[in-house]
Amino acid sequence: MPDYIYLLENRLSAVQQNALRTVRDIAREAQMTVFLTGDAVRDLTCGNPVRDLEVVVHGNALQLKAAVKGAGGNIWGEDAPSRTLYLCFPGDVRLDLASARRAEYPKPGKPVYHWSSIQEDLRARDFTVNAMAISLNEGSYGLLMDPTNGVADIEARVLRLVSNYGFLENPALLIRATRLKARLSFDLEERTQTRYENAKAEEMMELLSDHERARELEQIGHEEEPLKVLNALEAEGWTKHLFAPWTAAKADVDKLTALHDLSIELQVQGVHPDVSASQMQLLTAKLAAKDLVQLKKMLLRPGFVEEWNTLDARAAEFAKVLLAKENATPSATYNLFITYAAEAVLWLGFTSKQAAVKEKYENFLKVWPQARQRVPYALMAEMRITPELPGYQDLVKTIFLQLIDGGLTTNEEIRALLEPHSPPAPPPPVTIKRTRAKKGADAKAKARMDDEDEDADGLDGDEDEEDGDDLDSLDLGGDDLDLSLGLDDARTVIPVGDGEDDDVFARDSVGDEDIEADDDGGDSESDDSDDTPPPRKGRGAAKKSGSRVSARSESRGDAATAMGAGLKALALKLDLEEPSDPADLDEADPTIDTDVDEPTPARASKAAKKSAHPAKPVAHAAAKTAAKVPAKAAPAAKGKAAPVKTAPAKAAPAKAVPHKAVPAKAVHGKAKPAPVKHAPAKAAPARKAPAKATHAKAAPAKKTHGKPAPAKKHR
Repeated sequence: MPDYIYLLENRLSAVQQNALRTVRDIAREAQMTVFLTGDAVRDLTCGNPVRDLEVVVHGNALQLKAAVKGAGGNIWGEDAPSRTLYLCFPGDVRLDLASARRAEYPKPGKPVYHWSSIQEDLRARDFTVNAMAISLNEGSYGLLMDPTNGVADIEARVLRLVSNYGFLENPALLIRATRLKARLSFDLEERTQTRYENAKAEEMMELLSDHERARELEQIGHEEEPLKVLNALEAEGWTKHLFAPWTAAKADVDKLTALHDLSIELQVQGVHPDVSASQMQLLTAKLAAKDLVQLKKMLLRPGFVEEWNTLDARAAEFAKVLLAKENATPSATYNLFITYAAEAVLWLGFTSKQAAVKEKYENFLKVWPQARQRVPYALMAEMRITPELPGYQDLVKTIFLQLIDGGLTTNEEIRALLEPHSPPAPPPPVTIKRTRAKKGADAKAKARMDDEDEDADGLDGDEDEEDGDDLDSLDLGGDDLDLSLGLDDARTVIPVGDGEDDDVFARDSVGDEDIEADDDGGDSESDDSDDTPPPRKGRGAAKKSGSRVSARSESRGDAATAMGAGLKALALKLDLEEPSDPADLDEADPTIDTDVDEPTPARASKAAKKSAHPAKPVAHAAAKTAAKVPAKAAPAAKGKAAPVKTAPAKAAPAKAVPHKAVPAKAVHGKAKPAPVKHAPAKAAPARKAPAKATHAKAAPAKKTHGKPAPAKKHR
């Protein structure tokens, strides 16, 4: 149903829709149900142009004659036996208004009508493709009724008889079958073809009624290709039964072709004429005068004959109006073309020989349409004037008429015309801010942290140089101190200074087995595993993988702490010798694991740089001092080591792992040591130093969470 509602609203022309609406309203006021039937439904279904409208009502259609005249319809003829009115509405819309009926044929060609419902009316029609109806009533508008399955025959492109005796009862169906075959290019269904040949052989055409003859004669003039239909009828031998003098040879073929071309050009410009009367004039151009008069008397609709007879008069009247002074401007002439009777416009353009008339037709068909290309559609869209706005088409027409009159030559004039029609700008759209996805946020934070690591690496390089200069200025008594942490070193070795006891640190004479034997069982790798900071992930940490942070960066950052003070005191106490070969630093690089918090990214990056450059050695402590180092301490000022007292004497000292003794790394310069206060005399060094790194084989230092554990002296 929605499909046929769409077809009714879009496939019918505006004048056809107005005529159909008028008849529908008239029938509703008369309390009659109304249906669209016949050729119109068939053409809508198969997609052909709709030429004629046929409407059926439940009741006597002749009673609606007065109402039709009052609504502006013209009565072109009527047939009382079938209760049919032949109407014409403005725009030359032909409409047949009939009563629902069923015909019986006691004799061939002599119908007897019985008034019935629409369903019986459809089952009594000629071919299945014509036996369909569309409801125009309230509540069922657009409903298709197809009791004989005509849609399937349209899809199969065949003509099938509704009644098996159709050709025998009504011989006019033989002519109708030939005409529909020529118009639609359909074939007769197999059994229908057999019945057609049988009826033709029995010469049933001799029984053709006058009413059906008049209908078929007039229908030739209403065809889109009348010559094709006329030739088909002549080939079947039906023209001699219709009107013998009228054949295809009586037509002016060249003029008929020119008339069709002009009709198409007018339709492109919005003028839609009905070419039926003009075609009949050219189809009978070579017919004798008396035969022409007789033919006009035989046609079904007297109103159509009158339109045919008045073609020349109406064209002359239009020429007079067209050349009047009030219509001299292009815009006035254009409006006259599109509002005047389309049939008079067609016939004047086809027959006129006047130069002024021809010039106006040339302007209307060829010159003025070019002005449509200058309509500022882009500017209208920029000013928010879109086709959805009411009055858009009228505005476009106004602009077009001013353009063909020579106006609107500047952009300012066009804007001034469009400004009153421009709607206000819409409010800005509401933007809803959404949080970024967690994955994207994490990636950005990671990238930002990596950038900060790189910046810290660049800055710490300079700081390391400055710190290195400060440390170089320290004089450690001839031998410089170099204690660093290395992941590849398994044992920590610090040379013994002059005058010191050999049991302060494990010498190279002590092996790994002796160190393990001296262990009292209180220290284990698992005890200190939690004290080792986990390796840092990220791009900055990737560069430092494979090496531990040196103890120098820890002591430099914590110079103000007790650990920093103890390490510096130890450095003064131990007069370490400078290594003779710097390459040995890679083999014996002392390591230390300090009991402090995890180093910051900046400190880790500085330590990695220092461990990667042996030219700038790191001079820091290699083990825990006798003082217990606080877990968190404030960093000292850069480049200056503040004097701090050492931790209590009972703090657990660092554990050293014996290895081959290597001289300490050389420092760039000699400097005087900063004053440092030593630990109390009771502090005794321990044999074990928690110097084992997380990723090395060095023994870990035991972390005490309470009081410092007493160290075991080495014998």
